[in-house]
Amino acid sequence: MAPVYKVALVQLYPKPLAPAENFKKAESFIRDSAAKGCHLAVLPEYHLTSWVPDEPSFKESCAESTAYLQKYRDLAKELGICIVPGTIIETEGSSLLNIAYFISSDGSIAGRYQKKNLWHPERHHLVSSAHAPHRAFDTPLGRVGLLICWDLAFPEAFRELIADGAQMICVPTFWTLRDVSDEGLALNAEGEALFVNCAVVSRAFENTCAVVLANAGGPPEKGEATSFAGQSQVGVPHVGALGRLGRAEGVSLVDLDMEVLRIAEGNYKVREDMKAEGWHYAYTQIRDGDGTSKL
Repeated sequence: MAPVYKVALVQLYPKPLAPAENFKKAESFIRDSAAKGCHLAVLPEYHLTSWVPDEPSFKESCAESTAYLQKYRDLAKELGICIVPGTIIETEGSSLLNIAYFISSDGSIAGRYQKKNLWHPERHHLVSSAHAPHRAFDTPLGRVGLLICWDLAFPEAFRELIADGAQMICVPTFWTLRDVSDEGLALNAEGEALFVNCAVVSRAFENTCAVVLANAGGPPEKGEATSFAGQSQVGVPHVGALGRLGRAEGVSLVDLDMEVLRIAEGNYKVREDMKAEGWHYAYTQIRDGDGTSKL
């Protein structure tokens, strides 16, 4: 039988420009989750600084937040838990990069990903990974891929990770209900939550994979009356959304049975088709390093 992994979806409120305070809260959630037997904790995008790029001290706060990568590595090793610490904004000269990491339970970095599909307002501030390929990587939980927030809208990103063997794809997000036009809000005030819920489950079905999404929520005093979409969840084929949260800050613990993915692939044969010679979407064909199709 395939393993069952316990995943902590840490849906916290990222207080603007307060990396020390936000880290302290995240650390508390992770410690509690590890004590309950979790194998993996996933945090939201921008969880250390929030997204306030027009604030004068934003870049300074981002430069400070990069030191927290080592703190998360130390925490993972201490607790024996894998951690996706949301995203960490890194500076490269005058440029800002939005980076997600997968930290293994021994504290090592198993994977690093720079956000490719930038939300329109982000393009004034961040640099995309552009044409760099999406790559999966090996972890204590199997082969994993990383995507970030608006990447969720692009099936091509998932397909490229599946072609590289990913079984689980972690997606830190900073998705709000208000980041659309007034016309969009008039059509459906909860439209962005609907987008997230539909896309997570669809990507899980169409790729026979698990999609682990952790979004921002809260702040605590507002509860469900927040502008953050929340909806942190694990999407899996056949079953749908597991452990879905509302919009308030909180943690959801999910038992992810990897056997479900084997059953789904047996039914849908998505990966089997992608291995076939003559596969009509050549850029997603599953191949070995020597160029031959994987078995």
